[in-house]
Amino acid sequence: MTAPATNGKTGDGEELPVLTKKDFTSDQEVRWCPGCGDYAILAQMQKMLPDLKIPRENIAFISGIGCSSRFPYYVETYGFHSIHGRAPTIATGLKLTRPELTVFVVTGDGDGLSIGGNHLLHAMRRNLDITIILFNNRIYGLTKGQFSPTSELGKVTKSSPYGTTEMPLNPTRIAIAAGATFVARAVDRDTKHLEQVLYEAAQHKGTSFVEVYQNCNIFNDGAFAAFTDKDVRDDRMLYLEDGQPLRFGKERQHGIKLNGFLPEVEWDAPEDAELLVHDAATPHTNLANILAHMDYPDFPVPVGIFRRVEAPRYEEMLEEQVQDARERAAPEFEPLLHGSETWRVND
Repeated sequence: MTAPATNGKTGDGEELPVLTKKDFTSDQEVRWCPGCGDYAILAQMQKMLPDLKIPRENIAFISGIGCSSRFPYYVETYGFHSIHGRAPTIATGLKLTRPELTVFVVTGDGDGLSIGGNHLLHAMRRNLDITIILFNNRIYGLTKGQFSPTSELGKVTKSSPYGTTEMPLNPTRIAIAAGATFVARAVDRDTKHLEQVLYEAAQHKGTSFVEVYQNCNIFNDGAFAAFTDKDVRDDRMLYLEDGQPLRFGKERQHGIKLNGFLPEVEWDAPEDAELLVHDAATPHTNLANILAHMDYPDFPVPVGIFRRVEAPRYEEMLEEQVQDARERAAPEFEPLLHGSETWRVND
């Protein structure tokens, strides 16, 4: 009899059976609105997880509050549907106590960037080995259509009937500024690319941050359609390829070059030598910041991996510090108790 294919071995040395998308699909009814972009993200995550070759019991999804935060119910792993904005904090505690686990944080632009902004910021700066997926639909969906921290200036919503007067946050810029060692962006409609980005993020050792442009077809339908629809995507999105010049267009005929410190579109660029070359592994954040500041309609929207660098991880440094403290000779208790340096307390 031919031995069954395996996905490697467990921590006990036992063969791990091959897992499929079905193994990561729970029996819970998915309660998102029909047509929601969340379905695409869930499907690509379930397709990607078997490729990690990790037992399901060693994976945990932590979420906060919002439409995206129902995610842990739908993945057949361990999970925690926590409280508003605190998923990064709970994930931090879990990773520190169980560093062998693969921990995902699932959040949204409202949950992660409003009440949870502080927690998200510190998780990224510490460089914990966790993967943060931020669903960005530029609206509060669960509470029925109020503007969110990422809603564009002037956006008319139920909570801004005359248009918003707040400048929107850019999640990718925030992640780069906070020091996340892996920063990427993907689109719910480009499922093949989304799956690859999720896989690369999960493989990275350190804090991975992935912003996913996700359509809310009920309260903010078509928020990204101007550059994500299939018929315009080639000319309005820039797929980042490490080590390659920044080109886009159906025939890759357009490119991005630098004029001083500012990016410019080079229409019908003939020579690669004139174009900016992507380097996600550079330790400096200059290039990643330039790309993160490229906004539609002045530029094609960059998607893919902006930054991927190695840096010391928080959980490893903390464990080393604890071990060092344990190895130091502890003072004996008896000499302290009965030594000459004593005090008497009088009433």
